[in-house]
Amino acid sequence: MSFAALLTQEQVERIHDASLEILEEVGLKVRYEPARELFQKHGCSVDGERVKFPRAVVEKYRKMVPPSFTFHGRDPKFDKTIPQDSPVIVTASSAPDIIDPVTGKERRAESGDIARIAHLINELPGYDIFSISTLADDAPADQFTLSRLYPSIKYCLKPIRVTTTDMKDTRSIMELAYMVAGGEEAYKAHPFLTHHYCPVVSPLTMDNLSTENVMFFAKEGLPVYPTIVPNAGLTSPMSMAGSLVQGNAEFLSALLLMQMTKEGTPTIYATLGTVADMRSGAYTSGAIECGMLHMAFAQIARFYNVPAGGYVGLTNSKLNDAQAGYETGMSGIAGVLGGMDMFNIGGLIDALKTFDFAKAVIDDEMAQMMKRMKHGIHFSEDDLGLDLIKQIGPGGSFITAKHTTSRMKTEAVMTKIADRDARTIWEKKGATDTQAKAMKKAKDLMNVNTAPLISAELDEQIRAKFPGLVPGILEPIS
Repeated sequence: MSFAALLTQEQVERIHDASLEILEEVGLKVRYEPARELFQKHGCSVDGERVKFPRAVVEKYRKMVPPSFTFHGRDPKFDKTIPQDSPVIVTASSAPDIIDPVTGKERRAESGDIARIAHLINELPGYDIFSISTLADDAPADQFTLSRLYPSIKYCLKPIRVTTTDMKDTRSIMELAYMVAGGEEAYKAHPFLTHHYCPVVSPLTMDNLSTENVMFFAKEGLPVYPTIVPNAGLTSPMSMAGSLVQGNAEFLSALLLMQMTKEGTPTIYATLGTVADMRSGAYTSGAIECGMLHMAFAQIARFYNVPAGGYVGLTNSKLNDAQAGYETGMSGIAGVLGGMDMFNIGGLIDALKTFDFAKAVIDDEMAQMMKRMKHGIHFSEDDLGLDLIKQIGPGGSFITAKHTTSRMKTEAVMTKIADRDARTIWEKKGATDTQAKAMKKAKDLMNVNTAPLISAELDEQIRAKFPGLVPGILEPIS
């Protein structure tokens, strides 16, 4: 597939050069002392918390990044490597709230919701990675991430993306992962968690806890990548070009952190670039400009030969409505056309604040359409169908031809939520709208393959290891 380009090659190179200028002349405020020491050891200048990066140093280390990144599942059949398996579809994550699937009202999300969502994502075919969609308001104070990861592991075999807080939190979830894998060595041979952080806070600041975690996982050789989040007009220049320069400089600084920690560490050029609505300062993750910035960042990532991805196909709508549909669809397809490899796209509304089960089901079908587009038009002599066209001739029908029957289930996406019936048939089936159909599918899936995906013996060992752990029980949606 050929990708759409918003930037010329000359513009990409100018952004790269401008980013090097920012890194060399302005640098970053680096709050984590071991990171400052690491940068200084590898040729950067350090003055207090300010670190400046010479061009030669940036050019040396950026070329060490491998051209691919692998997400591992507990079941290897779910492993995905980008860019060759792209587009890889990841749920959007860490929403504090959820639309209650029974009452339809917004409330705080809990660990039981995560069990349901993990099971849903495990069953829906369009999703490749489960990035834990919500927080857990019922989590004990010392088990913030455990309370999210435990129900996720219990009901999902696909790769899981997780973010921790401090190193105590990190060590606890690694203990859980080692137990599930059957030991540290077994886990490291096939690490089913991918770790994600935002170590660089725009503008040009590297924080403490996320930076420490990125360095830890890079040193351990475990999957980890950063996301860069410039917000034009508030934390980066109002112009998209200026936000691309700053965001690219911030990505390069994170890349250098990882490569200086351990050369050859895989990463993803992951972003969530937005242009603020300056009428109110609103965070516009559903805007078309978000899609445009992702297209441009993906183009820059190809310049570096690094996989690209990020939070795209999002919405600012408070409901799973027409606005949610067109915002998700427009920027999602923009990402596909622009050559993104990874899409954090599923299930959230209201600018990443709220999870909606029906939205997750609809986004699954949209994901299948995005994958179909990326796979492109099959092109062979048989696909051209010249002999068939000659055989059928003017006024004939292709409906019974073997050429048709052999392709009828693979050439097009067979939608289950999007309705294609005639109005009379749709009315006879109950005149159900998209939201209702998607919600019904979510409820139905809560009664399919519901057995926990860890043994009762292992579950007992986990609960003994972590007293007070949330129940992690999958309950049907009544």
